[in-house]
Amino acid sequence: MSNRSEIESLIYLLEDPDPEVQIGVRKRFDELGEQVVPFLDQYRAESVKDSEKKTINEIIYKITFESILEEFSGLVSMGINNRMQLENALLVLCRFGNPTLRTEEYSKKLDKLSAMIGSDIAYTPSLLEKMQIMLQFIFRELRFRGDAQDYHNPDNAYLDRVIDRRKGLPIMLSVVVMFLSRRLNLPFYGANMPIHFMLMYKTHNQEILIDPFDGGSIVTYNQCCYFLKKNGIEPRPEHLEKADNADILIRCIRNLMNSYAKLGDEQRVEGLQKLLQITELRA
Repeated sequence: MSNRSEIESLIYLLEDPDPEVQIGVRKRFDELGEQVVPFLDQYRAESVKDSEKKTINEIIYKITFESILEEFSGLVSMGINNRMQLENALLVLCRFGNPTLRTEEYSKKLDKLSAMIGSDIAYTPSLLEKMQIMLQFIFRELRFRGDAQDYHNPDNAYLDRVIDRRKGLPIMLSVVVMFLSRRLNLPFYGANMPIHFMLMYKTHNQEILIDPFDGGSIVTYNQCCYFLKKNGIEPRPEHLEKADNADILIRCIRNLMNSYAKLGDEQRVEGLQKLLQITELRA
């Protein structure tokens, strides 16, 4: 086990202008492995230099990637067949962005949020009223919203960051609703519409489409078809059907790849490509 003083010395040497010194430092971190991650995480939190934080992030990512890949692969191999399995996979995916994240804390946050309206849902007999209670809670009281100003920010595509910031991509706002509804036995699902993911609420006799990026507003099938045609896509029935959970996971990974590609972060794109291949092969 390495001691703290060695790790502090190694971090200090990361600022050395000599490329050979930096290569040697990174090699030593690779040798030390995941045992140094808690120290690096603490040092990153205390650092005031953005360049230093970025470098430490890169080192933590490289050290932890294989273990995250293994954990993710294990989950996907068991199937992404329901909302619970999708939630678990997306929480592990969060560790791709923040390797030291305690994913169980975000399961607890979702538990707490669902408990806040549990009694209102339970004592409301109408399925449509239950839907309205959920949408009011998420988009009015908690103020979850779309991030139109910084749409491609990776934070908008990680479940933990969306829960904390209460803003994100349409698909991530949708899964927050889906994961709360799983705890409350409500029939919220995803609709894998191209360009703009939609929420769906299924009752015994109707399917209601909801735009999570527009404050949970209800939209018609005709409006969705018009949107697709306007964007050069010929509408097909499967565009507005209940989405498969594995397809939702694949789309979430692709969104992250797109975000990192726009930032020029090829290392992250390549890592996500491996997660995507695993998901497409096994899901």
